[in-house]
Amino acid sequence: MTKWQSLEKKIIETMKSEHIPGVSIAISKDDEVIYSKGFGKADLETGKKITPDTIFGTASITKSFTAFTIIKLEKEGKLSREDAVKKHLPAFALKGYDEIDAIKIHHVLSHTTGIPTVERKEELDTFEAHLHYLKSIDIEPLGAPGEYFCYNNDLFLLLGAIIEKVTGENYKEVIKKEILLPRQMTRTTFEIAALKNDDNVTTPYQFENGQYKTCAWPKLGNYAVGGGIRSTVLDLLKYGQIYLQEENIIGQPVHRTHGSRAYGYGLHITPNYNYVTLVEHGGSQPGVSSNFGFIPEKNMVIAVLTNASKVSASDIWLYAVNAALGLPLHNKRSIEPHYFMERAEWPKFVGTYTTGEGSTIEVEIASKQLRVVIDGERHRLRASNKETLVLLPKEEPIRFYFDEKGEAWALFMGLRMFVKKEKEE
Repeated sequence: MTKWQSLEKKIIETMKSEHIPGVSIAISKDDEVIYSKGFGKADLETGKKITPDTIFGTASITKSFTAFTIIKLEKEGKLSREDAVKKHLPAFALKGYDEIDAIKIHHVLSHTTGIPTVERKEELDTFEAHLHYLKSIDIEPLGAPGEYFCYNNDLFLLLGAIIEKVTGENYKEVIKKEILLPRQMTRTTFEIAALKNDDNVTTPYQFENGQYKTCAWPKLGNYAVGGGIRSTVLDLLKYGQIYLQEENIIGQPVHRTHGSRAYGYGLHITPNYNYVTLVEHGGSQPGVSSNFGFIPEKNMVIAVLTNASKVSASDIWLYAVNAALGLPLHNKRSIEPHYFMERAEWPKFVGTYTTGEGSTIEVEIASKQLRVVIDGERHRLRASNKETLVLLPKEEPIRFYFDEKGEAWALFMGLRMFVKKEKEE
């Protein structure tokens, strides 16, 4: 069995186990496509098949497009990463927050503003409206800018406003002019209307209660800055060449997330992965799970797009990386160590942790086990050190933060900080 046959077998197994209707994948080396294939269906009702030219949502892969444009504007002398956000957006303010000038473009690019997630408002479609929204809500900072990492769509989208301010042009038009047209990405768009006239576009799906349900393409509003691009795997290969041919500033580590992994500007970095560096970003929306990235040392770009919610596009991407590198498919980005934790230590983790976006994680002691409840499902845990538990069987680390009294006040998982909810009296 060849490495590509082994990869395809693994993809098909993943699609069956996770109920993924369709997957598209492509890999390039030295700017030549060495593998591309579509799996499954773009539309379950019509039976239309996936191809490498099928358009999918990419979700947060879009963030690297925005980050790249910001850095390009810096090179042109139109702004600096060290500029305060307020320098370019004078209306930027947060209710009750007096250190607003300390939040720099650098912090927004790297999700290190110290501001937690807030309730999403996709109905807002002007940056002015979003600035007003941020100013009107109660926000309790996690810490000073640069102190903590917490993925924040609501602040990241302000980069679009900054792009408009310094260029005098519409954000989407700038992305088109600076990236899409020069790279001849003819099957990439922000516009939902453009999809209606295309006969090779996926239908987004969610699998719930044993059946597939179609999703409407989200309109996103201002959040298009961090998640609005629809594209194909072949177009994303063209895009990836930017980072292999030019100085790659946005893929340089800024803040450690867990283990040796770190986040840069719209890209996540895994150093020393079998003597190479993985630079990537995933995306998730209703009916969309995606992953895109590159390996600088091998001059490789890899893209994976699916038309299903909350599925393992990131795992499929890594299977493809491993196949391309000639490594065992099951290799992981990192492996958390094993740590024996006394039962007396368990209670310090227990509690309910939430985000402003409405997600909840509950840590409990039940059936003589330390367990976590996510989206109504219970998972076993193990420890990798005194502050980190590992979600089983995914082996995903959950890092906890403790105050001076030794009590947990937050946990970090899925690139977000979940703050502990106070017990009701």
